[in-house]
Amino acid sequence: MAELTESAYQFAGLERYTFGQRLVIRLAGLAFYLAIRINGSTLRFERTGWENFEAIGAAGRLPIYAFWHDRIVAGTYYFRDRGIIVLSSTSFDSEYTARCIQRFGFGIIKGSSTRGGIQALVGMIRMMKQGYPMAFTLDGPKGPRYEAKSGPVLLAKKTGNPLMPFVIEAKSFWTIGSWDRLQIPKPFTRANVIIGTPIYVDKNARDEELEAKRLELQASLDELVARGSAWRTGS
Repeated sequence: MAELTESAYQFAGLERYTFGQRLVIRLAGLAFYLAIRINGSTLRFERTGWENFEAIGAAGRLPIYAFWHDRIVAGTYYFRDRGIIVLSSTSFDSEYTARCIQRFGFGIIKGSSTRGGIQALVGMIRMMKQGYPMAFTLDGPKGPRYEAKSGPVLLAKKTGNPLMPFVIEAKSFWTIGSWDRLQIPKPFTRANVIIGTPIYVDKNARDEELEAKRLELQASLDELVARGSAWRTGS
């Protein structure tokens, strides 16, 4: 267990990559870290629904952070240095992304919905039982956009810890032409951290109940996105 915990916060080895790929991974990981660090330090954060976050700790539980992939820039900065473990895919791009967020104090467990997913889930269950919070980009790593997957629901069932849906809505942001339409908050803008009601999953839940919880999570995130948009536009 100690080995698993230690490796989560260390950069992964790059032996399987060429010299050029290793160089790209190292430089990109550092560049993205610096860009997010500088950008994030200028943002003016406010919070809505923070009592939902506090209620999880008051209940003696750990949050399973659940959010959309397009909000990962603001989310990485705001929730930095909390020891949160993040599920990361095994793709080339994920290597420099992992190095970037590890510099912000996050841990990494490798896996995906198609390769290594069960092994990663087992690792996350073990680490949650040791006191580490978890986080999922629900529609990552490659979509479909704004469609919640079932992995976090299974983790909630196995650990007794609740899903904590949230969005971070920036008043002003750039949108990248990627599959998720990644949002980059503009410097010095306001950003609202909007946290939904925690979602608990019964340890004896069967397939139908698990699907119902996934749909509940989906609906919560959809509602939070709508609330964020209304806050941003003043409507």
